[in-house]
Amino acid sequence: MNWEMLAAIGQLAAVLVGIPSFIYLAVQIREQTKERQRAAVTALTGQWGELVRSLHDSPDFSAIYLRGLQSFGELDAVSKVRFSAFFGRFFKNFEGMYFYRRDGTLGETLWGEIERTMADLIAYPGTQQWWKTRRHWHTHEFAAVVDDIIAKGCKPDAYATYDLREVSKA
Repeated sequence: MNWEMLAAIGQLAAVLVGIPSFIYLAVQIREQTKERQRAAVTALTGQWGELVRSLHDSPDFSAIYLRGLQSFGELDAVSKVRFSAFFGRFFKNFEGMYFYRRDGTLGETLWGEIERTMADLIAYPGTQQWWKTRRHWHTHEFAAVVDDIIAKGCKPDAYATYDLREVSKA
């Protein structure tokens, strides 16, 4: 056996030892990516729950919310602040979810659910009036997503079975 043959055998052994290491590394990266995705979805779900809680914990705010959906402009100043604070948090949450989707952390199925929820809320004239006052608080990229949803002209029917005229009187 000459030196060239020993070098070739050494290189082959190095490759055979290295392949399992690369496979192990790929598996670890894949698992870390899945864990990162689960953590992101868990955090977003928690934020979502906190937002929704403000609706069911406060009948007063629920009435403001329903009136504001119909017409942001007709709310009194304090109600506008409360409505704006709620939707500001809501839309920042949506924006975060959008960027998680864009970078691949949030899957298309979950993004579809979020996008349908956004479309339901954005369809209301009060939400669109509010958006005009706060659009500049968001990235241009996310603002374009919201603007595209508005341009579709979806019918505001998320609360179609509710008697919203009753809330307007309150």
